[in-house]
Amino acid sequence: MAGAAQAASSGQVGRLTIGFYASISAGNLRATLIDYRRRFPEVEIHLVQDLRQRLLARVENGSIDLAIVTGDPNHQRSATMALWSERILVALPEGHSLASRDTISWPELKGETFLLAHHETGHDLRDFLVAKLASPGDRPKIVRHEINGEAVRALVGAGFGISLISDAAIGTAHAGVVYREPRDGNGPSRLGFMAQWEKDNNNPTLAPFLKLLQERYPLLPLDE
Repeated sequence: MAGAAQAASSGQVGRLTIGFYASISAGNLRATLIDYRRRFPEVEIHLVQDLRQRLLARVENGSIDLAIVTGDPNHQRSATMALWSERILVALPEGHSLASRDTISWPELKGETFLLAHHETGHDLRDFLVAKLASPGDRPKIVRHEINGEAVRALVGAGFGISLISDAAIGTAHAGVVYREPRDGNGPSRLGFMAQWEKDNNNPTLAPFLKLLQERYPLLPLDE
């Protein structure tokens, strides 16, 4: 009985609820979850995928322990930790005129129809498109779908348009889709991620997960 109580108080058993909206088919989030599961096999990991603002609201009200999202901190009471960054890639139909190129320039994407998902990192990617391609009187054509990124990439493969993804989303193959890196004078574009949680969260399983994040992702420049 004493051993069980000690395991619970040290975060070796229990339940940890993590919110996210990026893909876990590959990349750092997937690797982190695998590592945590290996270290703490008795902890039940509960995942919640939703829009960024909803996730951060649930962190604030205590219904999830931690959210891994992009962007700036949402609340003064919350604690945050800078994590990793991911390259931005263009998803193209394999018959597209740019598909044979290893890298492409952002201006070459002007005039394209961009398909973005309602979930995952759609809002962040929309901001990238506006920053890279918008000019006075000329904005990129963006079609938002209330579907996930997997379904968007299926539309790309079917020839409905092109899309932007982070490189963590290429772990799942999609028929008729190829991925290329858009660049400008600053090199590749990247999307930075952070963890956010409430400072007064007393779930014992949270501290070991935060320690794991600190081990795996010490404070590094976003281009590393």
